[in-house]
Amino acid sequence: MPLEKIALISDVHGNLTALDAVLDDIESRGVDQIINLGDFVGKGPRGSAAVDRCDKVCDINIRGNWDDRLPVWSDESAVEMTWWRDELRQDQRDWLKALPLSHDLLVSGRHIRLFHASATSPHVRVHAKHTAEEFAGMFANTAMTGEGPVPSMVGYGDIHDAFVEVERGRTLFNVGSVGNPLDEPVPSYAILEGVVDEPGQAPFGLQFIRVPYDVEAEIAAAASLGMPALAPYAVELRTAVYRGFQEV
Repeated sequence: MPLEKIALISDVHGNLTALDAVLDDIESRGVDQIINLGDFVGKGPRGSAAVDRCDKVCDINIRGNWDDRLPVWSDESAVEMTWWRDELRQDQRDWLKALPLSHDLLVSGRHIRLFHASATSPHVRVHAKHTAEEFAGMFANTAMTGEGPVPSMVGYGDIHDAFVEVERGRTLFNVGSVGNPLDEPVPSYAILEGVVDEPGQAPFGLQFIRVPYDVEAEIAAAASLGMPALAPYAVELRTAVYRGFQEV
């Protein structure tokens, strides 16, 4: 039974420099397919280019909270929000809004569910430090996920903080962020390795990968394009300190 590699990326947020670095690393590892867990746009300067790249190279794309809201953001909002919205073509806004909210797969006997933030909604956040009730809720069948085998393994994005937690046969993991990591300032993604569509037990692996990239080149690109909110973006990329925690 041949083992396949599935790369899981998330939260590109318009950072094309980081995305290119991660995609180059994925290609070097002989990955069979790429699944994107959402948030292609916002925060970074090249959301339009990121959407086009992911539409081309990712086998499955899932809708994140930014992808859900930014295409319909009102004009009466912060200048950076309308800038990120208007950077997208209308066909890209339609593409983002039409993306699925979750995806199930079977690998080496493990029922795996993937979504952006939680089983409830792409807008409901579950942090790395969570309650037992939040943990259990990530494995539930909901209106968003639909019916199907209850997963034994769940992977998600949204919090920009990679981790893995195993409890009583259930594994919850976060792939971190490609374009806006907030645990350490180095992009992360994950690789699942196993026998796809195999209902019985078979060798299986979950690997986390960090890929350095040219942070200053990305900040320079944002500056050259005149992106609003450049200063907090630059601090996030250099230090992984979330803008809400930065000293003014």
